[in-house]
Amino acid sequence: MFSNRNLNALASMVAGGNPNVQEEYFQYRSAWKLTEFFQDCGHDVPFDNSSRVPWTAEQLRLLLSDPAPPNSLPTRFLLVIRELMLKDDTAEGGDRARPEALAKLNRHLRPEGFEAFYGEDENCYVRNTKTAVVFDIHQGRRAMTDKEREREKLLIAYLDVCSEDDLIEKVLTPLFKQLNFQRISVPGHPNMLEFGKDMWMRYRLPTGHSIFFAVQVKKGTVDARGKTRGENVNAAELLTQAQMALKHPVHDPETNKQVLVDHVYLIAGGTITPPARMFIIGELDRESRRHIIFMDRLEIVDLFATSTIPLPQEAMPKPEPRGFSDDLDDDVPF
Repeated sequence: MFSNRNLNALASMVAGGNPNVQEEYFQYRSAWKLTEFFQDCGHDVPFDNSSRVPWTAEQLRLLLSDPAPPNSLPTRFLLVIRELMLKDDTAEGGDRARPEALAKLNRHLRPEGFEAFYGEDENCYVRNTKTAVVFDIHQGRRAMTDKEREREKLLIAYLDVCSEDDLIEKVLTPLFKQLNFQRISVPGHPNMLEFGKDMWMRYRLPTGHSIFFAVQVKKGTVDARGKTRGENVNAAELLTQAQMALKHPVHDPETNKQVLVDHVYLIAGGTITPPARMFIIGELDRESRRHIIFMDRLEIVDLFATSTIPLPQEAMPKPEPRGFSDDLDDDVPF
């Protein structure tokens, strides 16, 4: 929970101060504009004609009480920050970068362990200053921006050539970290795996309880052919590893106990074909089926491209090589 000092300062920014002393870098919002602002953030409460800043502070306090993972912020509160910092709402002489507004906002977010910044899509994001995790606002899938489309193409090209280790280390690990998974551990790939787990991790529920996930990763396509060929993996191999992952516990260093995983992610850098999915589900008993989550290239690319995670260095476009003639001056120096 935010301190009263910081919460009241944020409320003043949202309200734009009071009629006599308005906020210098933020829009002044009248009663109906405050109602409209919070409606856009998913909080449909009409202004009650009381004092604007105290009323706004109370609404922010309510939004902060929404469920959220530990060390993060609730989705509706993140929406407030995003709406507050829209670049088109600049009050800084037309400067859409809004440096003064961003600096003032961060003066009251940093003491609480958070920091706001603008992403490439020009939206305002918030990250945890200790873990550097960026909190995304999950509102379902949406159309990608042009920059995200370019990221998508670069990531697809990278997935075609990267190794299984690189897929785990440079794509999946930062992606799961971004999604607020904790204790992300790689048991020692590519050596002998720990009972069907390429990775395991924990997710903390808003109630404080934890659920555990095992992850089995294949670089290529998973199909239902009789045997593994090249990078294409036979579904029977993945099934065996999933069964091992469900039966054998992992060691949680926080509690110093052995715990069984609650779910197993079966992830492919290519495609998990429908016959392969049907084979795996069909071979599992009813109890085990509900613990399996499939995830292939389409979902990986969609989640990664629309996030703020930097692309792997190897996925970035290479600079055009300069020819010998490029180093010569057009004019002869004599």
